[in-house]
Amino acid sequence: MENLQEISQEEIQELHRKIANNVKGIRKQKNISQLNLAHSIGHKTVSTIAKIEAGHENKHYNIEQLYKIANVLQVDIRDFFILSK
Repeated sequence: MENLQEISQEEIQELHRKIANNVKGIRKQKNISQLNLAHSIGHKTVSTIAKIEAGHENKHYNIEQLYKIANVLQVDIRDFFILSK
C-alpha cells in the first residue's frame, strides 16, 4: 500500500467549517430558518443546526444529515463540498 499523506486535524476542521458554511449559505438563499431545517430533518430543536453553523462544541454534520438537508433544500449533496478558496 502506498504511503498516504497524513491529513491534519486542522484540515478536517476546515473541511467541516466549509461544509457548514455552504449549508448555511444555501439555507439562507432558500429562505429557510434553522428551526425549519432542523424540523425537516427530524430534529426537535434548532440546537444542533445552530451549533454547527456557529462552529461550537466541535459539532458537524454527518453524511445522513447532509443527505436529508440536500433533499430539503432541493440541491445536490455535492454542493455542500464545493471548497472555494
